[in-house]
Amino acid sequence: MQASPEREIVTVTTTVGSRSEAEALAHAILEAGLAACVQLEEGLTSYYRWEGKAQQDAEVRLTIKTLASALPGLQALLGDKHPYDLPQFVAWPGQGSAAYADWVRAAVRPAAPGRTPAR
Repeated sequence: MQASPEREIVTVTTTVGSRSEAEALAHAILEAGLAACVQLEEGLTSYYRWEGKAQQDAEVRLTIKTLASALPGLQALLGDKHPYDLPQFVAWPGQGSAAYADWVRAAVRPAAPGRTPAR
């Protein structure tokens, strides 16, 4: 696949502790126009250090398909609505097929600079 700006999409991941929390975030993200798709993956176990102690928790991963222009609004929404004190926000660019990238561009409606996304 040849890299082109027209095919650029961004994938963001975050995790939460339950299916209901994941569903609530997914709906909020889509309602705000900040992603074309949010996939939920259950059955994960995260091992991490928090406040100096080793932790282990069951989590649900959200994989969010969006555009670079929506990242500030998405990060703000997660900061506001995410149940964790420090939400995971990991984003990486990618290339989709022309048709898929067109669909993502048509579905994502990030707020204009200086405006808060719809909630």
